[in-house]
Amino acid sequence: MNKKYMDTAKELFSFIEKSPTSFHSVSECVRQLTVAGFERLEESKDWEIKPGGKYVVTRNDSALMAFILPEKEIKGVHAVAAHSDSPCFKLKDHPEMSAENCYLRLNVEKYGGMILSTWLDRPLSIAGRVVVKNDSTGNLETKLVNFDRDLCIIPNLAIHMNREINKGVEYNTQVDMLPLFSETKCQGGLQAGIAERAGVSEENILGSELYLYTRQKGAFLGLENEYIASPRLDDLQCVFGALKAILSAKPKQYIDLLAVFDNEEVGSGTKQGAASTFLKDTLRRIAACLGITESEFLKWMAKSFFISADNAHAVHPNHPEKTDPTNRPVLNGGIVVKYHGEQRYTSDAFSGAYLKDICKRAGVPLQTYHNRSDIAGGSTLGNISTTQLSVNTVDIGLPQLAMHSACETAGTKDTWYLIRMLKEFY
Repeated sequence: MNKKYMDTAKELFSFIEKSPTSFHSVSECVRQLTVAGFERLEESKDWEIKPGGKYVVTRNDSALMAFILPEKEIKGVHAVAAHSDSPCFKLKDHPEMSAENCYLRLNVEKYGGMILSTWLDRPLSIAGRVVVKNDSTGNLETKLVNFDRDLCIIPNLAIHMNREINKGVEYNTQVDMLPLFSETKCQGGLQAGIAERAGVSEENILGSELYLYTRQKGAFLGLENEYIASPRLDDLQCVFGALKAILSAKPKQYIDLLAVFDNEEVGSGTKQGAASTFLKDTLRRIAACLGITESEFLKWMAKSFFISADNAHAVHPNHPEKTDPTNRPVLNGGIVVKYHGEQRYTSDAFSGAYLKDICKRAGVPLQTYHNRSDIAGGSTLGNISTTQLSVNTVDIGLPQLAMHSACETAGTKDTWYLIRMLKEFY
């Protein structure tokens, strides 16, 4: 395998390892952006921006907009959107539960459409954010926490107690999917551990959003390292690719923008999701700061182009019958353009052609995806975000297997292909 593909995949592994939750992935993006000279903006304050400037603003700690302004005349916007969240388990309030006067379990609920069985019998940890009260200022502050160690496990039921398990099992989230955390003598230890990692006293923690995540690290597979396996490839693979592209972008006539939304896995209907006004608010404020009239802003939108980047299904080697007869993406086959007759994907003849032209200029292979006509697919960012802004948009992704598993599989080359294509776009 060519070194450039493997080096890029190794960087991806490192990014995913630093991103156990959407809060951490956005934090890592902001860190890299600020190191590269992007200036932090806050939605609650006035903005002062200038041509040629690089800026980043966050919302809810789990979504961001990063943008670079051209030095001279602006014709429109070139935007790429991806999402920071992945299916997982979320801890409920007061999560500690005792069992048999011996075991301490955690009360959790599903976040997103996950393959439940893949979370069984593997080391898990806990990460997220807490909201604390600052004693000196009286203000509420957010702090990220990450236990960053093998901490709990969801144990399967032994085959001796369920002889029919290999004939198919329907898992009950409230019964079968509760993680074993500790012994009952450690009751209260979770909150103490959270406070220790946040660097605050327990009584100062007023709120929390905590999640289970798998500790598995990214790995190469195949005789020639042609495949990768990692948690959270959907959609951190696209977040990483878009981040790498905008870090090296030098716009000439279009504002280059990266939008990382949260909550795609649960419908995007939040203040930080693709259905929110976050993207529209950001572009409106940019226009206002630059003295752009409403008419000029609408001209911007008419000349703009958005890429919605959210991973796509590859043909499954064991179940090829699940894929459309004539549109069959494969791992390492390059960028996937996604189409849907009922518009769950926004790609149309124009936006698909636009993307194909970019891939051709970048020397990157391209594939197409349609659902089988008798299998319902999922939706993504493109059709949701365009309810807020009417812009030519294409839905793309990188091909992968086992989407929404605790560990997913993709092609080693494809991350590099995405970065190369997005650099050409920007």
